[in-house]
Amino acid sequence: MAAGLPEGIAYFPDYFDRQAQLALVDDIRAAIGQAPLFVPCMPRTGKPMQVRMSNCGPLGWVTDKARGYRYQATHPDTRLHWPPIPERLIDLWQSVSNCPQLPEACLINYYKDTAKMGLHQDRDEAEFEAPVVSVSLGDDCLFRIGETSQGGPTRSMRLRSGDVIVLGGPSRLRFHGVDRIYPATSTLLKDGGRINLTLRRVSKMNV
Repeated sequence: MAAGLPEGIAYFPDYFDRQAQLALVDDIRAAIGQAPLFVPCMPRTGKPMQVRMSNCGPLGWVTDKARGYRYQATHPDTRLHWPPIPERLIDLWQSVSNCPQLPEACLINYYKDTAKMGLHQDRDEAEFEAPVVSVSLGDDCLFRIGETSQGGPTRSMRLRSGDVIVLGGPSRLRFHGVDRIYPATSTLLKDGGRINLTLRRVSKMNV
């Protein structure tokens, strides 16, 4: 883990080796075969986001102009239930999350070369005691971490394919985003770009 990160953030560079990354990509392709990537839209404006997304797990994060940010059990286009979270990601959660209960959602974001993600909080969940566990696959990205409120200083770090980062404890609600993708920095994905997998617990944990 890298030193000097704020309390509650754990960084595991090269957590997944090349073979494990390829296996994860196969898992995600299979999931997308059941739950195709779609373009989410911002609430109120209906402006499309720069990423395409899908989900695995009992619940999936979606957003649109009409109903805004939310979790639901079905794909917004196919109306079918999301596929299960791959076992490799369940194993990751159990290894790094320090959380006694399993994740309920795995958000799949696909970034093309020019895609970005503005600073935001993951706060649509009912449970903030569980961390957010994030996996990078494919091209490098410049990841920005802010404070738990808007404004204030930020720091950036370059995430590479196979890296894992965990936001938990006092850093669970830190603002974070992706400033840029570094094209052609990985050969993992046939068509380039970056996949980000984000594991989350959504509902309150049983005591």
